Amino acid sequence: MDDLLEFLRARYEEDNHAYAYVAHTFGSGALLDSHLPMLDLIGMLARDYETMDRSDSRSTGLAYAIRILAQSYAEHSDYREAWRP
Repeated sequence: MDDLLEFLRARYEEDNHAYAYVAHTFGSGALLDSHLPMLDLIGMLARDYETMDRSDSRSTGLAYAIRILAQSYAEHSDYREAWRP
């Protein structure tokens, strides 16, 4: 799971840099229909998982949710099939 979280952090950073470039180049109005809120939620879930005690009954469900959300990057060359739920 650590590799998946590292992968998601890298995608999160890449996407945020891309959106920052778009906002700087075309103005913040260009981001009205962006998926920035979803990026923030994925980042929040990943941080919650990292700090959660593995004995917490929610950790299994949270890990599953992270795997589901990571599928949005399945076309990325670094995505691993083993991460699929």
